[in-house]
Amino acid sequence: MSRVAKNPITLPKGVETVIAKSEITVKGSKGSLSQALHHDVQIVLDAGVLQVSPKNNSRQADALAGTFRALINNMVTGVTTGFQRKLVLQGVGYRAKAQGQVVNIAVGYSHPIDYQLPAGVTAETPTQTEILLSATDKQLLGQVAAEIRAFRPPEPYKGKGIRYADEVVYRKEAKKK
Repeated sequence: MSRVAKNPITLPKGVETVIAKSEITVKGSKGSLSQALHHDVQIVLDAGVLQVSPKNNSRQADALAGTFRALINNMVTGVTTGFQRKLVLQGVGYRAKAQGQVVNIAVGYSHPIDYQLPAGVTAETPTQTEILLSATDKQLLGQVAAEIRAFRPPEPYKGKGIRYADEVVYRKEAKKK
């Protein structure tokens, strides 16, 4: 059995789970998330502890059990504390401004970019060069952060662009004559 799937998921107070035949729903103080289940994965709820296990002994079922255990754990974390991702804009004249569900980004193009945030993701701009994204769904948050970063990924010579706060950009030496 997968080492990840062997670890049980303890549910904090205030978190409810509903396990249907092909879907699991987790409800907490920050919202509700649901995930479709694979037919090779079995989930058992016992006294506030979720245990994920494969239904048969195949390698695929074993791998899926570990994957679904991680996904469900992220759902529980998301509805209790939520997730955050910080983006930093580095470059002269690069700035961002959050206005409701729209993030206005100016990163050196002839026009500013208006990025419409999907439902469930919120953005703040503590400074002009920082974007703080928050969501309950970790997968959706990562996708939105990657789409915003793709407007101007960091380049290796001067380091200009949009980067994650914890990202390290390796710099190249300029061409010599």
